[in-house]
Amino acid sequence: MHYLTRSKLLLFLSAAALAGILAEGCNSRRPVDYSSEVKPILNKHCISCHGGVKQSGGFSVLFREEALGNTKSGHPAIIPGDADGSEFIRRLHSKDPKERMPYKAAALNKEEIDILTRWVDQGAKWGDHWAYVSPSEPDYTPPAATAGNEAENAGKGGVDHYIGLKLEEEKLEAAPQADKPTLLRRLSLDLTGLPPTDQMMQSFLADNSPDAYEKRVDSLLASPHYGEHWASMWLDLARYADSKGYERDVRRDFWRYRDWVINAFNQDMPYDRFTTEQLAGDLLANPTDNQLIATAFHRNTMNNDEGGTEDEEFRVAAIIDRVNTTMEVWQGVTIACVQCHSHPYDPFRFQDYYKLMAFINNTRDEDTYGEHPKLRLYDSVGLRKIDSITTWISRYGNAGELKETKDFLRTLEPKIHAHNADEYINGELADTKFMAIRHGGSCRVKKVPVNNRNNLLLKYSTGRDGGSVEIRDGNVNGPLVAKMQLPKGSLVLDIPITPMEGVRNLYFIFRNSSLGPLESVCNVEWFALRNDLPGKGQPGYKPVETAFMQAVNANPESLPVMVENPNEMFRSTHTFERGNWMVKGDEVKPDVPASLNPFPTNAPRNRLGLAMWITDKKNPLTARVMVNRFWEHLFGIGLVETQEDFGSQGFLPSNPQLLDYLSYRFMNTYNWSMKSLLREMVLSEAYKRDSRSTPELQEKDPANRYLARGPRFRLTAEQVRDQALAVSGLLSNKMLGASVMPHQPEGIWQTVWSGDYWKISENGDQYRRALYTFIKRTSPYPSVITFDAGSREVCLQRRIRTNTPLQALVTLNDPVYVEAARNLALRMKETGGENVKACIQAGYKRAMFKDIIPGKEAVLEKLYTQAYTKFGKDPKAAAAFLQAPEPKKGMEHIAALTVVANAILNLDEFLSKS
Repeated sequence: MHYLTRSKLLLFLSAAALAGILAEGCNSRRPVDYSSEVKPILNKHCISCHGGVKQSGGFSVLFREEALGNTKSGHPAIIPGDADGSEFIRRLHSKDPKERMPYKAAALNKEEIDILTRWVDQGAKWGDHWAYVSPSEPDYTPPAATAGNEAENAGKGGVDHYIGLKLEEEKLEAAPQADKPTLLRRLSLDLTGLPPTDQMMQSFLADNSPDAYEKRVDSLLASPHYGEHWASMWLDLARYADSKGYERDVRRDFWRYRDWVINAFNQDMPYDRFTTEQLAGDLLANPTDNQLIATAFHRNTMNNDEGGTEDEEFRVAAIIDRVNTTMEVWQGVTIACVQCHSHPYDPFRFQDYYKLMAFINNTRDEDTYGEHPKLRLYDSVGLRKIDSITTWISRYGNAGELKETKDFLRTLEPKIHAHNADEYINGELADTKFMAIRHGGSCRVKKVPVNNRNNLLLKYSTGRDGGSVEIRDGNVNGPLVAKMQLPKGSLVLDIPITPMEGVRNLYFIFRNSSLGPLESVCNVEWFALRNDLPGKGQPGYKPVETAFMQAVNANPESLPVMVENPNEMFRSTHTFERGNWMVKGDEVKPDVPASLNPFPTNAPRNRLGLAMWITDKKNPLTARVMVNRFWEHLFGIGLVETQEDFGSQGFLPSNPQLLDYLSYRFMNTYNWSMKSLLREMVLSEAYKRDSRSTPELQEKDPANRYLARGPRFRLTAEQVRDQALAVSGLLSNKMLGASVMPHQPEGIWQTVWSGDYWKISENGDQYRRALYTFIKRTSPYPSVITFDAGSREVCLQRRIRTNTPLQALVTLNDPVYVEAARNLALRMKETGGENVKACIQAGYKRAMFKDIIPGKEAVLEKLYTQAYTKFGKDPKAAAAFLQAPEPKKGMEHIAALTVVANAILNLDEFLSKS
């Protein structure tokens, strides 16, 4: 017996050893995957010293050609196919602390060294990061639902197919479907940002048809509130605000861009067009006003008009922000560091950054006080004048002259700003904004493309008569180009000039002998060079010319937009040495990173071409990034959790097949329809599941990445406020228009120099959705900031949810929430009268769309009793709490109900989805 046992043991050990040898042999023959096995090791241990920032010893593992090239020693560190002869591998094994790599850090473990050794022996093959490979056609096509086989097709949509595979792999059991009230509330909050109405809920509960849920999905997608909700998400990305930012942070009118986003979502504008119009709407053929308004996406950059600042510095800062934002929003890559050096972890070279910048660098905005260029939105009188001018030009001019005049009247571009002046004599650039010359003084504007134009439009202001301006060519004593009196006022003056060819240095000389020695003749903001309108000398020309100048001098509502430089004002783009805008390096031309899809054939090398490259279906990132963004908003965590970083340092997808399936469908099946994409997501069984967890799920998948249960997480800042107003009956359904100022605590705004202040809106505007709240960048609306919204100074890819006591202080004490509680209490009394139980039941059901359980009801009854007793003893406190002029009989009942209503509006289940 002992012998047999020993023999069996020896046999077992021999078999195990043989299995280990075979496994090791198989493992050594298995191809090493660069992206999933090698790259993580290099990023973790090597690239901080041997990458885009540092290249110690002349060795870098960021790009293949660098890794296999010669180091400072004159020899390569990696010899493909020869790990034993590769210094890279030898250093990993070295016992000498001065040689062993990683230097002055923990040694790699045996498994990591084995992977790198096999990788080198197998030829040191490079691979593409998963996110930089375009999504391929999925291996699963959802069955088409046909009459009579709905049950057969149930649960077989593509979303559920791939989630089912993952659940099976993780050995997790899916939760059942949520109850109907929970499901409709979840759906309504997700698609419109608002809870369902009582009528919607009752209709859904009474509808037992197979497509009852699907019908509600379609009706909510068709709701105008859908666009408001999803616009809120996009405005974080667009860094939309109602102020300029920086120290002065004065108001700006950008709300038309916000309204464009709302309407684009409601109209289900395809995502490729949605992208193109925002990046390059002005470069489309015959762009509409709306397409120009869309370009305000990149005019949302901050504008620094503080005195003493350098406009070119902050123009460059805006361009840098646009490069970073474009790549973050549409490509999900962290490219900001490439401004100074090649990316330390991803295949983006230093020059790539400036090649991207070259696409964006040629716009007319220059960080000026007036935020030019602006789209001028004429009233009906102004439009009639424009029509009379265009009618005249259509008769006497050609198509080019007609377009040029219409474009100028829309934006007053191209113009040359006062900050371009130099060589001041007895004058200065006042407040770094205006050309301010004293009597007899002068300044130069160099390299002006005059190109035979015969009119100069001068925008100036002066409070004194008797002034004049001379313009001379080449120097202050050069040939006289123009001379004109300057009437008192603030206007654009048409000054006839002598036509000259090419590019000239113009000298402006100002005179007014009646002024004191320190007084400026005028303040000049800008000038523009133009030709006479066509048809000069024809009968009726003078009224048309007058109408033109009246239109130019009009001051219509306007919005900063993007306008491309004409060829004569083209800017060359150079690299910045170590990211310093003042130290120019080599000139670069517009191009895209070689690590991504190629630039489309025949696409223009401008912002329109960049948009075409981004929306090309060969682009590996655009669809993935937007699909992931929508998924995060519905399920609480993205398929790629780091939605701001799809690079090699970001998280791997929790379900890569699902991400690529939806991305492919978004582009090819839905033709970039955002509503269709969302519809597929919310129709999935995964979305409809009960959100309650189990001990097993909490242990295996606490973040619910595999979707065995339904989504449950706190609502956004805007939803928290909007829901409170909605259930209380206060919410205004008014859409679009200028931003509003709801209640906010006193003393938040302390705008010292301008005297600007927060004025509470009236006539129901104070109850509009949070989307419409005025956003001052240096002092954002405090309650939404407390709930993790941003200040909109830079692009915000995702809001990291926090849970702090400050949030409870807001919802318990902020005037908005206290007023909502008062109004909800009145609704409760309307239903329950003096019956406390009935009032509490009505208030809870109004908030949560289901009956309250006895335990919660008992707690709220106790709260009511305590409040009622307190207010009964102190009627003045009740009146103050209800903001009534004086105590009245029975007021303690309403006051106590208000306390209960406030508690209901602070329940975790009310502030959370599902």
